[in-house]
Amino acid sequence: QVQLVESGGGSVQAGGSLRLSCAGAGYTASPNYMACMAWFRQAPGKEREGVATAYTRVGTTAYADSVKGRFTISQDNAKNTVYLQMNSLKPEDTAMYYCAASPGGTCLLRGRWSEPNIYNYWGQGTQVTVSS
Repeated sequence: QVQLVESGGGSVQAGGSLRLSCAGAGYTASPNYMACMAWFRQAPGKEREGVATAYTRVGTTAYADSVKGRFTISQDNAKNTVYLQMNSLKPEDTAMYYCAASPGGTCLLRGRWSEPNIYNYWGQGTQVTVSS
């Protein structure tokens, strides 16, 4: 049974930093099992949006325009873990952050990585609150 467990959320002031972790369990610690491991976020009253993804099989990444230059996604394949380093946080980054993973290759298609419905596995979420 695949499980994704997030950690690292919290409350910070604008301009601060947080690092989120997502540990996967229940599947082989292989970079080839999951095609993508991504971070999404959802603020109250808003749709879930893709923040960043790691194309775990090829070692590249993609980001939403709103976080480019501020957030960095990285992966440790041996630990089945992805990280999201968030710098220069803004109040508009406040949301519940979710880790998601997909063994299927649809997420590798151009522009598709940020579609929530193509991800098979989700974590329980971790809250990030940024105050002004």
